[in-house]
Amino acid sequence: MSHREHLSWPFFTAAHVALAERLDHWAAQHVASLHSGDADADCRALVRVLGEHGWLAHAVAGRGHGGAEEVIDTRAICLLRETLARHNGLADFAFAMQGLGSGAISLEGTADQRARYLPRVARGEAIAAFALSEPESGSDVAALSCVARRDGAQYVLNGEKTWISNGGIADFYVLFARTGDAPGARGISAFIVDADAPGFEIAERIDVIAPHPLARLRLVDCRVPATQRLGESGAGFKLAMRNLDVFRTSVAAAALGFARRALQEAMARVNTRPMFGGVLADFQLTQAKLADMALTIDSAALLTYRAAWRRDAGHAVTKEAAMAKFAATEGAQRVIDAAVQLWGGMGVVHEVPVERLYREIRALRIYEGASEVQQLIIARELLKGHVAPPSPTTAHP
Repeated sequence: MSHREHLSWPFFTAAHVALAERLDHWAAQHVASLHSGDADADCRALVRVLGEHGWLAHAVAGRGHGGAEEVIDTRAICLLRETLARHNGLADFAFAMQGLGSGAISLEGTADQRARYLPRVARGEAIAAFALSEPESGSDVAALSCVARRDGAQYVLNGEKTWISNGGIADFYVLFARTGDAPGARGISAFIVDADAPGFEIAERIDVIAPHPLARLRLVDCRVPATQRLGESGAGFKLAMRNLDVFRTSVAAAALGFARRALQEAMARVNTRPMFGGVLADFQLTQAKLADMALTIDSAALLTYRAAWRRDAGHAVTKEAAMAKFAATEGAQRVIDAAVQLWGGMGVVHEVPVERLYREIRALRIYEGASEVQQLIIARELLKGHVAPPSPTTAHP
């Protein structure tokens, strides 16, 4: 099963196919073997090399600000993430966070904000981060409690953020805080907070099973100019959701990349692992497992690229993106688990590719909306369009 078969699907243009093939060749040479064990250093190096070779241009919008296109091409983002994830999970992370971290600036930034931040993101000269989650506000984003109080020409921010990817190495954070008395989502605004802003600090670095830069942030009377607010006051929640909508489908694509690499590693293993006078691939149980893995990958890929194509065509994709993320991340977990099983004892040796994939896939089922949240979104969207049938009448003799 070739990892390029899906490029012939009608979702893609010739430019998309060429982009994916070019990146595949480049990644094999530049990032596939980049694993020093120092996640911070590796991430900085990956952002730099991705920027130098022009790949980060696809993560920002606006040709005048270093972007590859005027608006972000969702299919391109997905193909790039899938390809990078297949070669190196941290390379995918570095690319994705440049897009997610700066996405709100692409969407709602002023001309000055875009000019100051986006070209540096595209060149790999500034590392971006997206600071939304809090200790008591994860899936329920509207419950966040970090506050921003207007004080003349400045805002004063107080509170904490946690599970912030690129926390500790980012040059700036797009951060969401409550600016009004309105309940829930209506009182939230977005800000660009530079890492050297007075009152901003890294409270804690967080170690997780697949190492990458992650931190808890603390803001104590952190002062930022009012010109650093993104969009209208009180419109931050909608901006956060718009930003996540751009990149949620690409999480599914990253999961596809992990799953395709797992199947590739499994195929290599079963065709060379001696077993009872033959090789592991000779057994029907093995063949059935491989078939399930391939079916899972193609099913998820169809959902993923359907969502990406629909978004690029200007359609709402709330349901489709949720379906793609749920199917691809849950499916990739099953595919990778099967690959570890086929590798046997070697499959759990630290830094063997399938073991690394086993650790890397787990977080994708949680971040940017846990699988359970995706199920709720799908059901909510289905119920929106449901018209209840009329109540049956009682027949009278």
